Amino acid sequence: MTLTLDEPRIPAPGRCVVLNDVTWERYEQLRDETDAAGSHVRITYDQGRMVLMSPLPIHEKVKTIAGRMIELTALELDIPCACLGSTTWKRRDLRKGLEADECYYVQHEAQVRNKTKFDLTRDPPPDLAIEVDITHHPLDRPSIYGALGVNELWRYDGRQMHFLKLGEDRRYHPIETSEAFPALTPAVINRFIGMIGTVGDTQLMREFRDWLGGLPQGK
Repeated sequence: MTLTLDEPRIPAPGRCVVLNDVTWERYEQLRDETDAAGSHVRITYDQGRMVLMSPLPIHEKVKTIAGRMIELTALELDIPCACLGSTTWKRRDLRKGLEADECYYVQHEAQVRNKTKFDLTRDPPPDLAIEVDITHHPLDRPSIYGALGVNELWRYDGRQMHFLKLGEDRRYHPIETSEAFPALTPAVINRFIGMIGTVGDTQLMREFRDWLGGLPQGK
């Protein structure tokens, strides 16, 4: 659905609204208005093109379960981790901005521990972000993460989670093990995501915790 700037409206879950020739000022204004209204709509901006999307319940389920696995791993393995959820990350100089599905500082956690406001022209970007793309977003969101400098991206394509690392070419390339959480691999995460809908969330997380507890000492 493509609308004019004067008539953006909240899309139904799983649908999106595409706006072209949007100024940075209008993007920031709409982002502020959406936040103030408490809307869950996700806004992605890339050099004048803006997409408003409302996530499906399965989108929220996958990103929440994956996020819980990350946070439990950090807790159980004593890995410093700052959880920033669906924070908006943007850079005016690049004319790019988005909300992560989930994001974390791990390697740079100590540098941002006391921060509540971020400026990506001065502060490091998140070390890890989760991107759930079930309905296939009209914009290339991984390229925006790459431009912003996010080192590691976990991308769920509707069937499985892929672990990706930002290369020197500013493109993401598959990796077999997470750099932020070396105990985790795509196979492990996909095993537990595959349990969604077959067991309750509490049992799923209990089984994941048991798996963590079975790792060799020092893993």
